[in-house]
Amino acid sequence: MDVELFPRNRTVPAAGAVHVPDWLGPDQQRELVAACREWARPPAGLRTVRTPGGGTMTAQQVCLGWHWYPYGYARTVVDGDQVPVKPLPGWLGDLACEGVEEAYGRPCAAPYDIALINFYGAEAGMGMHRDADEKSDDPVVSLSLGDTCVFRFGNTESRGRPYQDLELRSGDLFVFGGASRLAYHGVPRVRPGTAPPALGLTGRLNITLRVSGFARSGTTGLPGTHRGSD
Repeated sequence: MDVELFPRNRTVPAAGAVHVPDWLGPDQQRELVAACREWARPPAGLRTVRTPGGGTMTAQQVCLGWHWYPYGYARTVVDGDQVPVKPLPGWLGDLACEGVEEAYGRPCAAPYDIALINFYGAEAGMGMHRDADEKSDDPVVSLSLGDTCVFRFGNTESRGRPYQDLELRSGDLFVFGGASRLAYHGVPRVRPGTAPPALGLTGRLNITLRVSGFARSGTTGLPGTHRGSD
């Protein structure tokens, strides 16, 4: 049996940011991976995100509740097959609220209505960015599944230093809100082959849950004001 030489304890890397290792148990992780496989199927399935400048993200993405595209949200996959975005299940929104309560010891203030699910292969990463295309300042809830990644958590002013590199493993919870809600963050690298074997997953899945603050219908785009999004 593997025994952690140095126990992974809950940490607060910055004001409003909380890392809770091993928050999801093995059964929860397997259930989430199975759900992600279903959400990734077309229509409105897993896609490669293309930026207005012609570049592509190395992590692939599927959205629930609201569809994120550079640099706004819509109810349809406006940069893909044009179909309605898949709904966000109530149980997944409840899980986000449980994460907020775990991190801050208080209930969430609003229902979570967006999930961005990013799949990272062995060579994928994510540049430093801020999650700022929402109108709500409620905390972002991040769940990690599969391969371990290096998660770079920075400051609110620039993509550069100061920042710190954290290790996010399968089952970890990371919540950032308050003073850290608009902190730059990214994934410099994934460590292939580190996923729990029983999970049956090659690569890394990250489920990022957010509160939109939007009206129930329509498209929300903020050209020229983008500050980043997963």
